[in-house]
Amino acid sequence: MYRAVTRRIEVVVTPRFAADRSSPENNYFFWAYTISITNQGSETVQLKTRHWRITDANGRHQEVRGAGVVGEEPVLKAGEAFEYTSGVPLQTPSGFMTGSYGMVSASGEHFDVEVPAFSLDSAEIRRTLN
Repeated sequence: MYRAVTRRIEVVVTPRFAADRSSPENNYFFWAYTISITNQGSETVQLKTRHWRITDANGRHQEVRGAGVVGEEPVLKAGEAFEYTSGVPLQTPSGFMTGSYGMVSASGEHFDVEVPAFSLDSAEIRRTLN
């Protein structure tokens, strides 16, 4: 589990290797990650955008930008949380991701919330490859 808090918005990430969606013999390693976003502040906020920086074990970088997450732009009132699961394929058995969410407050202020850097590495993969 990886955790970051920005302006009282907590982001917790739990990644896991998805062996059933991977094909190591074809250099295809699929990772699922579950993210929980909790508004620990007093003002309502809405997640509007996402920005991911994905790096594989060979140092190849990929950037992904887009609206919302999993087709949604959730509104979080004080104390509310939103959780979703998504995934990412890599050409190597390990890597890492980091990023940010573009938020807007009820008063119209735009700000970014950090997504903690998280490792895409697993003992399960190492056993599979050996």
